[in-house]
Amino acid sequence: MKKQYIIPIFVPHLGCPNSCTFCNQKTISGQTKEVTPKDVKETVEYYLNSFKERNIYTEIAFFGGSFTGIEIEKQEALLHAAYEFVKCKRVNSIRVSTRPDYIDKDRLKLLKKYKVKTIELGVQSTNDYILRKCKRNHTFDDVKRASKLIRWHGFTLGHQMMIGLPESTLLDELRTAKDLARLKPKIMRIYPVLVLKGTELEREYLDGTYFPLSVEQAVERCKELCYFFAKKKINVIRVGLQSTDTISDLSKNEDSQVVAGPYHETFRQLVEASINYDMIVKKIRSFNTKVKEVEITTSPDNVNNVVGYKRENVLKLKDFYDVDAKIKQDEKMKKGKIDIRVTKVYTNFLDENENV
Repeated sequence: MKKQYIIPIFVPHLGCPNSCTFCNQKTISGQTKEVTPKDVKETVEYYLNSFKERNIYTEIAFFGGSFTGIEIEKQEALLHAAYEFVKCKRVNSIRVSTRPDYIDKDRLKLLKKYKVKTIELGVQSTNDYILRKCKRNHTFDDVKRASKLIRWHGFTLGHQMMIGLPESTLLDELRTAKDLARLKPKIMRIYPVLVLKGTELEREYLDGTYFPLSVEQAVERCKELCYFFAKKKINVIRVGLQSTDTISDLSKNEDSQVVAGPYHETFRQLVEASINYDMIVKKIRSFNTKVKEVEITTSPDNVNNVVGYKRENVLKLKDFYDVDAKIKQDEKMKKGKIDIRVTKVYTNFLDENENV
């Protein structure tokens, strides 16, 4: 399988009919000026020239705002600029993200014309009360209608959901995941809510009416969702917002726009490390012996997830189970797979104190 590269084009707030309570697209994208076809061409050229590998799959992705809500002339101009790279086979495909209430047959016909392959819907929640609370101005019925239209017209369907929205619980988020799985998306993004400067949610946080998740809570919720989507064979392509100059740790960067919430520079790694830790512990518990040392084999690109952030997994195994972990790499193993072999056992529980 070819390695996939995304060329991001941010169109903050273009086509967006309102400002959701949690949203500040200029902050999220780190961009304030309106994007032009010239910007698209220059951005794509920059990325293509920076890719060192040649046998890759490249995709131009229009993120932010609501792409299909942009006025038709501007939308078509941006699509045309991107399509020029597809037509000459320098780029493989195009994807867009948009709102579910901005999908209809005419809009999809325009996207087909310019060979758009993937459409991602910003769903956030399937609970209509929570959607109203966040001022999304669309309903779950809009999501169902848009998702079906996208699939019927042959596009790859993607969904984006959020955790930690005002009054949203883990049960609400698991219900959202189940609702979305029935609509058969191929890809999923999961975003923990961050409190950003200049948003209505910031005022609610400062007033004490909104309480953001901690990093630990967000990791646990995302982990449960990742388990669920894995069972449904839905590919979670992102967990957490990408770090930028403005989405960063406020204690380390005075320009950060993050006021509160579960920000972490390696948030996805925290989630994947927690998943790997659960797998390791489950396997160790299945051995009918008192384990002293194990050898854990995994692929090179999964080693950090096995070891854990700042070696957290290795340290927890020692602290809670008194098990030493030796990590081994195997390039033939698929990412996410681990093999555990017991290398030392306690022959007698009293052996632990044999040198006392």
